[in-house]
Amino acid sequence: MKKILINFAHPARARSHINNALRAAVEDLEGITINDLYFRYPDFLIDVQREQALCEEHDILIFQHPFYWYSTPAILKEWFDLVLQHDWAFGHKGKALEGKIALQALTGGGDDSTYQPDGYNEFTIGELTSPFQATAKLCKMAWLPPFTVLGIHRGLPEGQVTTHAEDYRRALISLRDGTLNLGQVAGMPYLNSDLNSVIRRDG
Repeated sequence: MKKILINFAHPARARSHINNALRAAVEDLEGITINDLYFRYPDFLIDVQREQALCEEHDILIFQHPFYWYSTPAILKEWFDLVLQHDWAFGHKGKALEGKIALQALTGGGDDSTYQPDGYNEFTIGELTSPFQATAKLCKMAWLPPFTVLGIHRGLPEGQVTTHAEDYRRALISLRDGTLNLGQVAGMPYLNSDLNSVIRRDG
């Protein structure tokens, strides 16, 4: 069983029904560690050694956050800037993250049609998250397409919120237990594009 670290970053968690639902769906799972960055570091004084130790202790790193300005909330950028040090995460001696899996769990206001070449945002989620994919590559990590929940601004019916939360739980269980077809997922736009087709039932 693989160990999963969720670096959770939401500056207004109390107002995010979907992020709370996603988090609640997985926080009781064995092998899952929730690392709430805004709660732990309200002053932004990140304990680099603690964060590096957490990364070393886990096999899969998930960055769960709202897709603010096509990127992350500020504390997560600070986390990347400080924690991913040369000769620890990358560089000639930087092998601490080598072979681990990395992915984002994103929530965005626009729906999928707005994240297309002919849509309002003009770029796909894959294109907009390419800096994070490049970061994973530099750190010798395996990058998976993000678990993505879109259309938040229009309001999601409660049934859809429940479905997304259940899918998040299924996805993390399959990652933890090694029953997710990583090769097949890599070719999808989102980790949760079609979970039924990528979760092996014989695992």
